[in-house]
Amino acid sequence: MTGIAGFAGSTGSAGFALGADQEAWCARLRTLAAERLRPLAEKGEPGRVNRPLLAALGEEGLLDRLFTSGALELCLLRESLAYGCTEAETALALQGLGAHPVLRSGSDAQRERWLPGVRAGRIVAAFALSEPGAGSDAAALALEAVREPAGGGPAGGWRLHGSKCWISNAPEADFYTVFARTGEGPGAKGISAFLVPADRPGLSGEALDMLSPHPIGALAFDGVPVGPDDLLGEPGRGFRVAMDTLNLFRPSVGAFAVGMARAALDATVAHTAARTAFGGVLGDLQAVAHRLAEMATRTEAARLLVYAAAGAYDSGSPEVPRRAAMAKLLATETAQYVVDHAVQLHGAIALRRGHLLEHLYREVRAPRIYEGASEVQRTIIAKELYRDHGDRRAGESVADAGIAPVTAAATEAGEA
Repeated sequence: MTGIAGFAGSTGSAGFALGADQEAWCARLRTLAAERLRPLAEKGEPGRVNRPLLAALGEEGLLDRLFTSGALELCLLRESLAYGCTEAETALALQGLGAHPVLRSGSDAQRERWLPGVRAGRIVAAFALSEPGAGSDAAALALEAVREPAGGGPAGGWRLHGSKCWISNAPEADFYTVFARTGEGPGAKGISAFLVPADRPGLSGEALDMLSPHPIGALAFDGVPVGPDDLLGEPGRGFRVAMDTLNLFRPSVGAFAVGMARAALDATVAHTAARTAFGGVLGDLQAVAHRLAEMATRTEAARLLVYAAAGAYDSGSPEVPRRAAMAKLLATETAQYVVDHAVQLHGAIALRRGHLLEHLYREVRAPRIYEGASEVQRTIIAKELYRDHGDRRAGESVADAGIAPVTAAATEAGEA
C-alpha cells in the first residue's frame, strides 16, 4: 500500500489523509466483511471460536497481514472489518494478539511450528495475561512458575500453578501466550512469557458467559510443565513482551472502536433522514441534527488520533506509549458515546435482538476495559506527560555542566 500522506509540525502533531489506493482497499474490506464474512459470523455460536470464519480470514490473506503490516495498515484493516462484521474483526485481532509475541520474541522453532497455522486460520492463538486479581494491574500477576528440582522434569524447567481469567479465545485456543512469575525480581522484573500448547497436562479451562459475543474464558494451571524451549524471550523479560504487544495493538483497538462508531453513525444518518415524525423527518429537528454533528465530529477526531498513534509506532517514535493510550482512550469512549446516542435516535427498534445497533451496543462496551481500561490509559498518559516534563527539567539542570541526562525512559528500558 502507498504510505499515508502526512505532515509534522513543530509540536510533533500530525495531520493525515488516506491515499486513493488505501481508501479503495478499505472499501473492498468493508464489502468483503458484509458479503462473505458476515454470513459466516451469523452461523457461529456466540461465545465460541468460529473456525470457519477464521479459515475464511486465512483464505483471504487477512491473517497473514497481521504479521506483515505496520501499525497503520493494521488499524485500517481492523476499522474496515469492524464496520461490516465485528466478529470477523475480533477473530482476526485475537489471532494477532496471541501470536504477535511468538513473531517478535519466539524462537525459529516456535515460529515455524505455530505461525503458519495461525496465518491460515487453522490454529487458534490466545494472549493469557489477565488474572482474577491482576487485570488492570498486570505487573501484579500471581501465576507462579516454580523451578523443577534436578531430575524432576524438563531440564531447567518450571511448573505453572495458578489461574488466568478473562482470556479471549479460552478455553478453545490451540496455544496460549502465558505470562507467569519466575521470580527474577519484584513486580514486572520477575515475569516471564511462555508458549503453552493447549494439550499440556494440568491445563484446563472453562468458557465464561459474557455480554460481548466473542469467546472469553478462564484457565487453571495445575502444575503445567514448561521448559526453556517454551520461553518467549528471556526469563524475567516477559513484561516487556506483553507491553511490546499491547503498544502495537492499543491503537488498533481504537480503530476497532472507530469502525463501530462509523457504522452506528451511518445507520443513524440514514434512519433520521427517512424517519417521519412531527410533520417532517427526524433530521429536520435541530436537536437531532446537532446530535448527529457531535457524533460525527467525535468519530473523526478519534479516527485521526488513532492514525497518528499508528504513524508514531511505524516511525519508531518514543511517544508511542502516550499516543497509543490516547488513541485507545478517546476512540473507545467515543464509540460508546456514538452507539448510545445512535440507539436513542433510533428508538425501540434498536433494542430488538438482531438489529445492528443492538449488536453494537453489546460489542462496544468491552473495549473500554480490555487491553488496559480507560482509567489505565489515563494513568499512562499522565505518567508520560510528567516524564517528559522531568526529562526537560533534567536536561535544563545539567546543560551548563555539559552532562548528558539519563532519562526516565532509558532507566525503565534498562529495568523492564
